[in-house]
Amino acid sequence: MKLEFNSGSKHRGRWALLGPALRGVRDCAAPGIGLQIFALSIVLGYFFTPSVRHVLDGVGELKNQYGYLFSALSTILFGAFIPFSFLALTGRVRPGRRFTELRFLVLFWCWRGLEVDAFYRFQAFLFGSEANLPTVAAKVAFDQFVYTPFWVVPTQTALFLYKDSGYSSARMKELLVQQPIAHRLLTVLLSNWAVWIPAVSIIYTLPSPLQLPLCNFVLCFWCLLVSFMSRDSVLQ
Repeated sequence: MKLEFNSGSKHRGRWALLGPALRGVRDCAAPGIGLQIFALSIVLGYFFTPSVRHVLDGVGELKNQYGYLFSALSTILFGAFIPFSFLALTGRVRPGRRFTELRFLVLFWCWRGLEVDAFYRFQAFLFGSEANLPTVAAKVAFDQFVYTPFWVVPTQTALFLYKDSGYSSARMKELLVQQPIAHRLLTVLLSNWAVWIPAVSIIYTLPSPLQLPLCNFVLCFWCLLVSFMSRDSVLQ
């Protein structure tokens, strides 16, 4: 009887941890497929439609010309301004918090845009810039199983939680009592994998100058998706 009780307790403990994460993956499934189809359509357009290729090559030239400045400004546009404007117009941002919300998003996505650009350059240095299967697979694995779980998800979750706490450490502790950090991290990580493993597999098939722009297109819809799914806007 004792063994059965312990086994049941362990099972309930695992479900308490995995349950919210699996629900997050389920909620992301259908919209995530839409995001992946969108990204794939851009890549197919680049390779098979001259007019699309011409437009995207122009974007790539801007990226090459302005470098990190392009990365910062474009990520602010797609990660902050467009999602924020849509959320504000649909009443999902309280009027009294609009300036502080937008300021946070601009600063956060400016930093993240510079960071992702540097990360993509580092990956090109490590693995090369070819679009063959071994190179793409190596980039996806390093991106999603090293960079994302050990840096992207923890920093993003912590910063957005601090923001949602009104920049109050005491309030942040209260939120962590309501939902422990392990639950939050696992939910965000599994939801992230459900969408971004296929997405970056598509992104890394493009030439290096176009990888960040396509990432930002997907990011825009990802931010909106997670904002509408999450009550506490951990990934807003």
